[in-house]
Amino acid sequence: MSKIGRPAGPAGDTVTTVLTAALDVLLTEGGTALTPLRLHQATGVSRSTIYRHWSTPTEVLAAIIDVAPPVRRVLTGDHALDLHAEVDALCDRLRDRPVAAVLQALVTMAATDEAAVPLRQRYVDDLVAPFRAALESADMSAERVDDAISAIVAPLLVDALLLDRPAERARAHRAVDLYFPHRDQ
Repeated sequence: MSKIGRPAGPAGDTVTTVLTAALDVLLTEGGTALTPLRLHQATGVSRSTIYRHWSTPTEVLAAIIDVAPPVRRVLTGDHALDLHAEVDALCDRLRDRPVAAVLQALVTMAATDEAAVPLRQRYVDDLVAPFRAALESADMSAERVDDAISAIVAPLLVDALLLDRPAERARAHRAVDLYFPHRDQ
């Protein structure tokens, strides 16, 4: 028996085509360009198909985030060593255009689209999650864990988003050392 009506979602190749083009548009034109018309122009996929599944730039950005591969690293159990590795990984991710572009688009979109606010928070939480995992077994209060993560991560995000400069890796490493001094110091 066949079902009547439209399928629940776009075909896999359509999703790939649209989201690949959307990432390119995001990187070259910014998040506000992620409109059905612009994506139609970039892909040839009908505007109605795009609009039906991703009617706003925020929905397109959410779909890009949803298909991004998760970051997985093996922790050593040495909190300082693991945090230093996470600093390097986050600095590299902020240097690479997709992560920084997604963050910048989310910040811009959240100013005018309430739907972007929880998406921005989710994305930042995902960036912070490896730091939280590295501190999971640390003998620290939840408040102290939050303070450490803020001291380490917030300046990196400010560098990348507000100051439009490379994230200051050395400063973040010094922040790690404030919370977990090297044993030989």
